[in-house]
Amino acid sequence: MTRNHIEVWNQRVLPSGPGRIGFGTVLLGSLLPILVWAGIACFVYFVYNPLSAAVLGGLFMLSLIVGFGLRRRAKHSVRCSLYGALGGVLDKSMAGF
Repeated sequence: MTRNHIEVWNQRVLPSGPGRIGFGTVLLGSLLPILVWAGIACFVYFVYNPLSAAVLGGLFMLSLIVGFGLRRRAKHSVRCSLYGALGGVLDKSMAGF
């Protein structure tokens, strides 16, 4: 699941064949989307108010929970569901940029 997402952002992080992907690898491969989300949250916090930043964080968490639930319903493991949900949310959120 997250393999495609990570390859898009950081080609040299993954092993050459199938294998376990650690959470650090997911975060390293997702560095750009994480920075964009953090930058937008900081901008909204300082320009508007903390409540707006909390709403933005809530939307991110809602997307993460829905992605996790869909993957669990498809009989993926908890670990795979978590990594896939995080990678999917970050990947889809960058589609507009």
